[in-house]
Amino acid sequence: MSKKSISYKEAIDRINEIVTTIEGEDLDIDELTGLVKEATTLIGSCKDKLQNAESDLQTSLDKLN
Repeated sequence: MSKKSISYKEAIDRINEIVTTIEGEDLDIDELTGLVKEATTLIGSCKDKLQNAESDLQTSLDKLN
């Protein structure tokens, strides 16, 4: 996975691909390790995006009060 910014949807789609691959294929330990590392990075990115969205939404809602 490159270090370029990836959208939330792209990250979720890739995580789903990784899960499908892990569940459906007989992977060697190197392949499995690489996929798990990639998925972990993507999950972290998604978590950050969700936290940022929550913060942005809260800021917008606070302006209404």
